[in-house]
Amino acid sequence: MVDLKGQYNKIEKQIDEKVLEVLKSTAYINGPEVHAFQKELEEYLGVKNVIPCANGTDALQIAMMGLGLQPGDEVITADFTFAATVEVIGLLNLTPVLVDVEKDTFNIDINAIKKAITPKTKAIVPVHLYGQCANMDAVLEIAKEHNLFVIEDTAQAIGANYTFKDGSKKKAGTIGNVGTTSFFPSKNLGCYGDGGAIFTDDDDLAHIIRGMVNHGMYKRYYHDVVGVNSRLDSIQAAILRIKLPLLNGYCEARGKAAAYYSNAFASNQNIVTPAISDFTSHVFHQYTLQILNGKRDELHQHLLDNGIPNAIYYPVPLHSQKAYADERYNEADFPVTNELKDTVISLPMHTELEEEQLEFITSTILNFIK
Repeated sequence: MVDLKGQYNKIEKQIDEKVLEVLKSTAYINGPEVHAFQKELEEYLGVKNVIPCANGTDALQIAMMGLGLQPGDEVITADFTFAATVEVIGLLNLTPVLVDVEKDTFNIDINAIKKAITPKTKAIVPVHLYGQCANMDAVLEIAKEHNLFVIEDTAQAIGANYTFKDGSKKKAGTIGNVGTTSFFPSKNLGCYGDGGAIFTDDDDLAHIIRGMVNHGMYKRYYHDVVGVNSRLDSIQAAILRIKLPLLNGYCEARGKAAAYYSNAFASNQNIVTPAISDFTSHVFHQYTLQILNGKRDELHQHLLDNGIPNAIYYPVPLHSQKAYADERYNEADFPVTNELKDTVISLPMHTELEEEQLEFITSTILNFIK
């Protein structure tokens, strides 16, 4: 699904030299590489504050802590996504409110958000799934009307651009009150271990979060807020510093591979290719098809039999997961999610895909799905 070795081979010398520098410096935690990466990512994103942390899940949790959400507060988010988004809501004793998604973009359904709001609602977490932004103009309008926080989950969409109705643009993750991302190795901007970051233009919120990621300390051994131990280590920051200038190129390479896929499948009525909203670019963290003839699972196995990696993201909706089941949920409220779980399949998507590989993948699928 992801050729990390091939990507590493192209930057091996730079990576090895930089990692060795960190090892020789012995500045492993909060060292110069972390601070330099923070500044460089702020510049790339056009955001005032980046706070690096240990992983993307921590980033979501700390963002919610920083906003002062309290047990019982309701947080609306998408049902069709990875569990980390709802996991942190549960860990903080907040109340997750899962809603359906759009069939064409896979992103959170705006009308479903509107229907889910109650007096207890305090935040919306739009997930920019697979690499394109949710409808943030609409999300922000709802949040303003109901005085809600907006926490962007940008784990799959770092580098994507959002165009507002007025023509202005912002990077994914810099639009709401706070944004979060993951640097898991398979991400478009991935390190060689775990890593994450939090973004915000709110200086006061950034100050709170900077203490929270480091045991609540602003001065050593003085704990002003309840915090956690969640820091990006210097080796990972050094690796990310090398890869950040390459991120746009990585996204372009993924886009070219996605275009090849979409062109190949365009005339097949049993295959639905990813739709791209007109207000966002798509950085294709995943390239996800919908198979309409009921043979998704057979295709999954057929591809494996032919040595082609593929994955189903996600086979079980969050509202159906044992950990998050709740009598509040009605299956009738999740028609799209319940359909997608049976039709979606994600193909290999990375920066090293060659035309010969793409031709083999697409022809294998087309020969199977007539």
